[in-house]
Amino acid sequence: MSTETADVATAARSIRNPVLSGFHPDPSILRVGDDYYLATSTFEWYPGVRVHHSRDLVRWRAVGGIITERRLLDLRGCGDSNGVWAPDLTYHDGEFFLVYSDVASFASGYWDPQNFLITAPDITGPWSDPVKLHGRGFDAALFHDDDGSTWLLSMSADWRPGRDRFGGIEIQQYDRAERRLVGRPRIIFTGTAVGLTEGPHLYRHDGWYWLVTAEGGTSWEHQVTVARSRELFGPYEVDPAGPLLTSVGRPDLPLQKAGHGSLVRTQSGDWYLAHLVGRPYTPLGNCVLGRETAIQRVEWAPGGWPRIADGVPADEVDAPDLPAHPWPDEPVTDHFETDELGPHWSTLRRPAGPDWIDLRSRPSHLRIHGGQSPVGRQTPSLVARRVGATRCSLETALEFDPTDHRQLAGITAYYNTLNWHHLYLTRADDGRTVLEVLSSDSGRRRARPELSVDTAGVTRVGLRAEFDGPVVRFAYDLGAGWQALPVELDATILSDEHAALIIDGEPAAWGFTGAFLGLWVQDLGGDGGYADFDHATYLEH
Repeated sequence: MSTETADVATAARSIRNPVLSGFHPDPSILRVGDDYYLATSTFEWYPGVRVHHSRDLVRWRAVGGIITERRLLDLRGCGDSNGVWAPDLTYHDGEFFLVYSDVASFASGYWDPQNFLITAPDITGPWSDPVKLHGRGFDAALFHDDDGSTWLLSMSADWRPGRDRFGGIEIQQYDRAERRLVGRPRIIFTGTAVGLTEGPHLYRHDGWYWLVTAEGGTSWEHQVTVARSRELFGPYEVDPAGPLLTSVGRPDLPLQKAGHGSLVRTQSGDWYLAHLVGRPYTPLGNCVLGRETAIQRVEWAPGGWPRIADGVPADEVDAPDLPAHPWPDEPVTDHFETDELGPHWSTLRRPAGPDWIDLRSRPSHLRIHGGQSPVGRQTPSLVARRVGATRCSLETALEFDPTDHRQLAGITAYYNTLNWHHLYLTRADDGRTVLEVLSSDSGRRRARPELSVDTAGVTRVGLRAEFDGPVVRFAYDLGAGWQALPVELDATILSDEHAALIIDGEPAAWGFTGAFLGLWVQDLGGDGGYADFDHATYLEH
């Protein structure tokens, strides 16, 4: 069964959460006719703004990403967990609108965010050149009012020492004809005592403006806050019953970190909330799978506030009364028989272009031209897919003829530039080709020379990386069957919690992306080295 779809084995009319497993945070949900779309954050990975499609809210298929070229956003030099934050997808007058924030820093509350807007006649494009919006804050979103006007919302950042860095939710009109912001921005909501108010989405319903925000940060204190007003500019009254959704104080729940939600109304008038969650391996422990997307049913009595059962995330909820619409399962093995990478693959900091990705020179093979080192942020050569289950594996067959120790190709369990495990083929000083293992934990590298395997005379090497709960294992096949390397590596370092680093009260690093399994090629001398991968088989166990 595809890792990109909900598990619907128990009941055809149930939504099983998370509907998008693995790294799929900050969901923006949209209905256009009978079609539903989920857009999620991608940070330093291409394609930017990952999109999934459903017709019943139960089964979802990946349709790829929207930001597929540097024309739309250049992520060269992007820091870990910087880049594309919290996209917002809307539809108005026959046109799709996508707003996304490119966040460049963490330190001292500056963030250096830049917001962009692109449009398209279809979810698959073609997408317009970006309109550069303001850089006053991130998590920007559009609201199309009933009178035909369009408004841009975002959190309002305040860098000044001693001030609240989350200065409230601001709004400014966007002129669609002129493709620019007009008028002055206004703060319409300063949040609750929970603080860290961000992720705004605005809706009209039952004679009210409904403002949905994220509060409490992106971890265990996360929540969805709802406020309403009769007027666009407020004042906004906060729901007296508290947050619409949160996991705070409930470490027993399987779905934690519930927050950052957006609403959708079905054809028959039912309401649902898409939101992010995390599934820690231990109570309030590391979330190797990253932040995922879940959906909750919302009950909305006339004149009343929206409600979710018990105000907590459920791992199973009633599906809407819509015709069931299954999608074909994703093939277990990618034989690389198309001219482009499939929608389950992502690439790090540069689009999958012909300058380094080649699916044509050798039929049914993926040729990856080597790139920078693990810390390089301009031209790395990593093709990877999200880890979607606590027990899963990626298997491939590699042909690679390295010239020296500066050329490496293999398989990786990866989180960011500082946290990864790598099984790779390279050339030793004595001229032999060898398999080696290298790990990085918060930037501290550890080689394991005792695990080196002589591959001299072998032209094709099978490689496998396996997640088994908190453990990563590697195996290889030199033609005589699979052999496991006698080591268990720590999978929990490939998590949001492990990646986050606070120094003197300031965030030196955040972890927002979840773990990946990937094919990694390095050519540190820039000598033109490349590797051929015959197939890639992903299994969830």
